Amino acid sequence: MCHDECTSRRGFLEGVGLGAAGAALGGALLASAVQGAEPQAAQAQPFPRGAALRVKPALLVSTPGRGNKTSWRSYGGIQTLAEAQAEAQRLEKDMKGLAAKSDFPIEFLPLALVSNDPTAKEACATDCDAFLVFGASAMGRHIPGLFAAARPTILFVRHRTEPHYFWYEGAHIILLRNWTDGFAEPNLDVHDVAVDDYGEALWRLRALYGLKNARGTKMLAIGGLQHYSGVGGTHAPQHAKEVWNYSVESLPLEEFAKRLAKARADQRATDEAERLTKDMLAQPNVTLATDRKFVANSFLALGVVKEFLKETGAANFGFAGCMGSGIIGLLDTPPCLILSLACDEGLTAYCHADLTHTFPGVLLRWIASRPAFVCNSHFPHDGVYTVAHCAAPRRMNGKDYEPTTITTHYESDYGAATKVQYTKGQTVTVIIPALNCTKWQGFRGRILDAPSRPACRSQMDITVEGDWRRLLETQVGFHVQVAYGDWLREVGYALGKLKKLGWESFSPEA
Repeated sequence: MCHDECTSRRGFLEGVGLGAAGAALGGALLASAVQGAEPQAAQAQPFPRGAALRVKPALLVSTPGRGNKTSWRSYGGIQTLAEAQAEAQRLEKDMKGLAAKSDFPIEFLPLALVSNDPTAKEACATDCDAFLVFGASAMGRHIPGLFAAARPTILFVRHRTEPHYFWYEGAHIILLRNWTDGFAEPNLDVHDVAVDDYGEALWRLRALYGLKNARGTKMLAIGGLQHYSGVGGTHAPQHAKEVWNYSVESLPLEEFAKRLAKARADQRATDEAERLTKDMLAQPNVTLATDRKFVANSFLALGVVKEFLKETGAANFGFAGCMGSGIIGLLDTPPCLILSLACDEGLTAYCHADLTHTFPGVLLRWIASRPAFVCNSHFPHDGVYTVAHCAAPRRMNGKDYEPTTITTHYESDYGAATKVQYTKGQTVTVIIPALNCTKWQGFRGRILDAPSRPACRSQMDITVEGDWRRLLETQVGFHVQVAYGDWLREVGYALGKLKKLGWESFSPEA
């Protein structure tokens, strides 16, 4: 059982303070999220989106002149200026349709026709987040400049669709290997090439959108940072700054306590908390199995958190020592429901103010456009993997609320936490971060059951679609992040762009 120092299975955590640094990301998200839209209204509203991914499309073209008794043209169905212009018009139309169909914000800039070094350099000078290069025609042995730019690039080639593209033949041997048996292009690899299907380009762009919005996150660490990386470890804050460009605002508990006391004395604040409580408990799929006051306490505290988020520009937060009497006594409830409500609104809020599991949670939230559920892992066996926690989001598909019982936090048997009835058969992505911040593991699974064992309230038994024995033998970390849907390839692709994190998937490609 936990006491003041929280010497339970999670009691070895050590608080680490870190000063604020850098600028905040996601102002538009924060502006909508911190206004406190009530649960009924939030259910009908789209899940908040982040900053759009700005993509510069470029069509590689060459218009060779006919030679006499010599090879004068390369592969490809585009050999004339008229053919290039027709393909450019088609691509412009296709990109508009792709942007309209995408469920994440993406902006395609005007298409560039690239035929030589000057036009390549001009395209590279564009203010954008990524390049989408259509490899129609040959331009000598290399594509000048485009892949030397310090921005991600996706190469799209045509095989079965028309017109046939030259770089379907040349991408591997010429571009990636430079006519050798080893890879020689430092800014592009085989995973950056999409063939025929725009959907193959779109999922890669989704991964880049998620990475763009995840990097630069500002975290509000209420009571300081905690981590599962071992007592005295300092690599998580360093990793946060160097790899993810995070900044952390450490908020002393005393300062939060003063603001919370002020809110409790403010009739308008307490009335608003009561209104939100009433609206939530009136939802047909919500059952109350604890004292109603704990729900109101959670809404009131969340309102205070939002004030600090707005003041600091942070879009992520957590409470250090969240299982101990200090936090529970201060809030008069564990923070479980507070974190759940915040995640359902589009913020990212996880237990313990622990960076180790914050990184994958934030990335999953942006890639999937839905909440990520941080939870405890259990012993893999017989192809089953169990996860559980008490701070569980309800809006797991980003739209609808799952049936939920508001009950007590398990370890303290006090306050308000969520027991969510997850959808059986639902596909989920499970991400397992290493404690030392060196690698992530992941697998795709399906929810087998949402049991009610004597453990953290919200529970999933997940069937592992993949090599569960290798998972058993090599698993790292402790806390995991779970999201509805299959996002393994997007997560792996995004991590590949960071080049500082290992990635291991236990599931075959879907």
